Amino acid sequence: MRNNLEFFVTCPKGIEGLLLDELRALGAVTVKETIAGASVTADLEFGYRCCLWSRLANRVLLILDRFPADSAESLYEGIRGIDWTEHSTPSGTLAVDFSGQLTGVDNTHFGALKVKDGIVDTLRAPDGTRPSIDKIAPHLRVNVHCRSGQAQVAIDLSGNSLHQRGYRLQQGAAPLKENLAAAILIRAGWPQLAQQGGALADPMCGSGTFLVEAALMAADVAPNLHRISWGFSKWLQHVPAVWERLLAGARERAEAGLALPPLWIRGYEADPRLLQPVRNNIQRAGLAEWVKVYQGELANFAPSPDRGQAGLIVTNPPYGERLGDTASLLYLYQKLGEILRERCQGWQAAIFTGNPDLGKRMGIRSHKQYALFNGALPCKLLMMDVTPERFVTGKSTPTREAETGTPATEPTATARLSESAQMFANRLRKNLKTLGKWARQNQISCYRLYDADMPEFAVAIDIYNDWAHVQEYAAPASISEEKAQARLQDVLAALPEVLDIPAAHIVLKQRLRQAGKQQYQRMDRRGQFMEVSEGRVHLLVNLTDYLDTGVFLDHRPLRLRIAAEATGKRFLNLFCYTASASVHAAVAGARRTTSVDLSRTYLDWARRNLSLNGLSDLHQLVQADVMEWLEVERGDYDLIFIDPPTFSNSKRMEDVFDVQRDHAHLINLAMARLAKGGVAYFSNNFRRFKLDEGLQRAYQIEDISAQTLDRDFQRNTRIHKTWRLTHRA
Repeated sequence: MRNNLEFFVTCPKGIEGLLLDELRALGAVTVKETIAGASVTADLEFGYRCCLWSRLANRVLLILDRFPADSAESLYEGIRGIDWTEHSTPSGTLAVDFSGQLTGVDNTHFGALKVKDGIVDTLRAPDGTRPSIDKIAPHLRVNVHCRSGQAQVAIDLSGNSLHQRGYRLQQGAAPLKENLAAAILIRAGWPQLAQQGGALADPMCGSGTFLVEAALMAADVAPNLHRISWGFSKWLQHVPAVWERLLAGARERAEAGLALPPLWIRGYEADPRLLQPVRNNIQRAGLAEWVKVYQGELANFAPSPDRGQAGLIVTNPPYGERLGDTASLLYLYQKLGEILRERCQGWQAAIFTGNPDLGKRMGIRSHKQYALFNGALPCKLLMMDVTPERFVTGKSTPTREAETGTPATEPTATARLSESAQMFANRLRKNLKTLGKWARQNQISCYRLYDADMPEFAVAIDIYNDWAHVQEYAAPASISEEKAQARLQDVLAALPEVLDIPAAHIVLKQRLRQAGKQQYQRMDRRGQFMEVSEGRVHLLVNLTDYLDTGVFLDHRPLRLRIAAEATGKRFLNLFCYTASASVHAAVAGARRTTSVDLSRTYLDWARRNLSLNGLSDLHQLVQADVMEWLEVERGDYDLIFIDPPTFSNSKRMEDVFDVQRDHAHLINLAMARLAKGGVAYFSNNFRRFKLDEGLQRAYQIEDISAQTLDRDFQRNTRIHKTWRLTHRA
């Protein structure tokens, strides 16, 4: 068997250095790195070993010849100059892969056709028998590459690309190729960690490629051990005895490796529909005892190996290419970093991303970054030691231009308050003493501090962390505009002193009574969001761009009630706004949530809220007119929340929605979707609202408005009305 055969081994761009190390370990005599591959001098046994054992290669090409080629005809003549009878027969099948550039060859198909003609004309038998084309499983796969007037001709020993191990028949939406996953694991030091008995976890495992490749390495299983079809199987110079010896040795190593105590290798996937396909992949790879996969949202990820050892967190989160929008993904990465810092200290993390800027949001400094490619997309592998020394701590204080913008007025901190401003300040201090303490005790970061407690100061003041959101109510006709403006100035002057916040952290809006076909319009376009907490969830608010901030504070108790009842339930949120109730339900363990709203803006906001809490697209967001959607929806839901506006005349609606006129039809449609034993909550803030008497005869209805008013809204019991509805027995 010749010892000086020339091979070209291809690989994904960016892992050439790793491939060189692997090829040397597999027995290459000489090896030279090139772009997306390596040139190797070795014997045929090396070629077989590379096909069987390379975790990184795409193809193993055995070079037959090189010759000058400056046209299609010279390519044809050069192909005819090769003795193809050494490689195939007239009755064999053939496939040709052509790449590169050649004068007169406008596309790869034409180039492959000229190569095929040269081979067929050489092998044609006297009786006319000639090789036929078989692109799926040919007897001989020929690879030709033309560049700079030279043609390189090779036999592809691998057949199909070596990344196709054969275990992954079912995959997710954006899977990594197996050899790229293996390269990431090698870069992350997994082989060394595995030898030390380390653990491995993927919190967003998709089709499970990282998990399987990691287990194959740890158990010393050849990556292509179970592959059936090879490019050399019917090649005339194939030496079966050498191949069978290598195959037997690989089987012995796999048997010994798999007999060892399995390492702790776990994957978590939010979408239950992917679990069985992933488990099928693992079963086909022969690794059912080594790799376990569970359903779980990122929000609930907390690795806990049996023996308490640390190890490697490796994952390929979405990064804005076809999957999700970048604004939502920013919060997903932020949540991933938060979970690593809180639950994975002492571990190492390998985050593979096509958007390294998102990686900076994780709050952990990477100690190494490797440039790789996922197909043609440039990516980076971020390596992180999850230790407090690497954490990026602290949050910058929002500036006037940052989160919420300029205040309506800029009183100086040293200005003396007027008598009326001092009176207002005294009331505000009284409220802050009681409500501030209550909010801290209940871990509430946003609440209503003041709501026109004194008629002459007709404003509502809501606290969001260290910001004040002020809404001015329209003054009654008996109050002059000058007097109303003076009192507003008193409010704005008192707030910084009482709350101990800069004036730049005060945002003022005017809330007017809407009539007829009026709609509240967008107020600004800053697009800046602030994160607030409520119970177990985090929500995004925007204090400047809209009249409402993204979370209705008065519904806090109802959201927490929904969370308490949502575990294992199918939850439907109608007129969902920014889906804060859906986030509560999902974090509490709802089986699934469906949130319906007509506004794309609000649904984008909802998507960010889900991502902020580590929740996946499993929780469905539907852009639709609620009434029209309910007419055609046929799903069953165990828990429903209905919170319609008083009226809506969106351009996307054919008719105006009026809650008093339309609520009975709305509730009947929703109750048709409520499962037996289920509960629906209906709420609205129309002060003159009266519930239809026919509904009370049709369903079991309880007015629970008093139970849904938290301490900061008990001064205004008319803020909303809420009913609990169930089917009559």
